[in-house]
Amino acid sequence: RQYFELYVQRDVRTVVDVGDLNQFTDFVKLCAGRAGQLLNLSSLAGDCGISNTTAQRWISLLETSFIVYRLRPYYKNFSKRIIKSPKLYFYDTGLLCYLLGIKQPEEIRFSLYRGSIFECFVISEFIKNAHNKNEDPGVYFFRDSSGNEVDLIVENGTKLIPVEIKSSETFNTNFVKGINYWSKLTGDQHAEKFVIYGGKQKMKYKGVNIVPAAML
Repeated sequence: RQYFELYVQRDVRTVVDVGDLNQFTDFVKLCAGRAGQLLNLSSLAGDCGISNTTAQRWISLLETSFIVYRLRPYYKNFSKRIIKSPKLYFYDTGLLCYLLGIKQPEEIRFSLYRGSIFECFVISEFIKNAHNKNEDPGVYFFRDSSGNEVDLIVENGTKLIPVEIKSSETFNTNFVKGINYWSKLTGDQHAEKFVIYGGKQKMKYKGVNIVPAAML
């Protein structure tokens, strides 16, 4: 709470005139509720009672101040059936939990937002790891109009590594469904593949590395 209040009251006012700070606060909370989802600026603007132009400006402000980031879709060399809208994520899951009204760690286990919080954490770790190496993150997601999806595509040189992210503490064979579709689509059956989940056991399932998030 103190961090966010300081950010709004000092930093935001210094960088740009947002007009109504209460309305801006509501906007950030609406963004938190959409973490891990495709970014729909028109919907955000409508729910907050602001124009699309203002919503775009405020999203850009949140990005430049490292509150949120837009995860871009990977659609090179694919058909027009690929979704090209970005997804919205938060860098700091502690701040995200505050904005979602989660006050105690144990509340996350039963929260409707558990999956999106977990996704934000895992993807942020990949981004931070790249920045610590002074490298561009090179992270994307994949989704087509039929609902086939991979949560994270990591660009490593000429290689593309698919990563599925699941908050479940128990591995399910369905976790690799999106990865298998991606492998067939790209024709790269031998690339490294990962599922990062909330469990404790590291294993391998049909060529896919199953890795606990605690090992990141």
